[in-house]
Amino acid sequence: MEYTRLGRTGLTVSRLCLGTMNFGWQIGEQEAHAVLDHAFDQGLNFVDTANMYGREDGDGLSERIIGGWLEKSGNRDRTVLATKVYAPMSDDPNDRGLCARNLIASCEASLRRLRTDRIDLFQMHHIDRATPWEEIWQAMETLTAQGKIQYVGSSNFAGWHLARAQAVADRRHFLGVVSEQCKYNLLTRHAELEVLPAAAALGIGVLPYSPLHFGALSGALRKQRDGTPGRTVLHAPDRVEPHRAALRRFEELCDEAGREPTTVAIGWLLSRPEVTAPVLGPRTPAQLDLPLSALADPLSPEVLARLDEIFPPIGNGGPAPEAWAW
Repeated sequence: MEYTRLGRTGLTVSRLCLGTMNFGWQIGEQEAHAVLDHAFDQGLNFVDTANMYGREDGDGLSERIIGGWLEKSGNRDRTVLATKVYAPMSDDPNDRGLCARNLIASCEASLRRLRTDRIDLFQMHHIDRATPWEEIWQAMETLTAQGKIQYVGSSNFAGWHLARAQAVADRRHFLGVVSEQCKYNLLTRHAELEVLPAAAALGIGVLPYSPLHFGALSGALRKQRDGTPGRTVLHAPDRVEPHRAALRRFEELCDEAGREPTTVAIGWLLSRPEVTAPVLGPRTPAQLDLPLSALADPLSPEVLARLDEIFPPIGNGGPAPEAWAW
């Protein structure tokens, strides 16, 4: 396993992050624990969840499943544990968003479900336009001083949100945002315009989620031809059909290179200098094997160039404003 620093911090994380959105929604506790066991056997130390994942009647089932595994395995001290806050967890109008009340209450609830005394990376799951940054950082400072969280991250932020958040944190002499989890893959390259440049300039690690675009980049067309069940077929109308021509060329390139599409898609993300760790979403232990092989055998410059031809960046390529301006 390869490891790197999370953004500008001294925290060491694996180059692949185990995402757990499937825990509770798609797989049960026993299957989820098997995935966690296999991930740690392969050296992954970075686990990402959210209070809303696997939610049942306001209770974060994914967090509870992870908490049970941490207690059973004894791996808490080896685990970099990340969770998120923002989504409604009940009908209470204050049980959502990033107001100080919800940040503190949600942190306490996540700690109980995760059966731990600290969260390594407490991530804001979405921007909250109604809450001032001074209030957000005051709550985060309190949680940090109490030892309940170690670092703060964001998810689904625009580039200017990262800049604004960090400016206010700097004024308060607080570390601020250390990671941004954004949707980023070969089919969704919007983050290259402003999110990735902002993150690089501010020392913020990038954690791409949906690295396979809901299975479209995992050999979707081949799986459809073979009648292979799974997410690819399930999401075919909206995830695959709009990109059929590009996906056909992509799968042909993978065949020429002797690589699996999943390995190529993950390998492309790992080649991006701003990316810390793609967030994976396996439903079985075996689904970790192809992403792991991407670490062992990086893509050649020729393959990377072909991928840019098949999935061109937005506009002229590169960051804004050069992507659209002269």
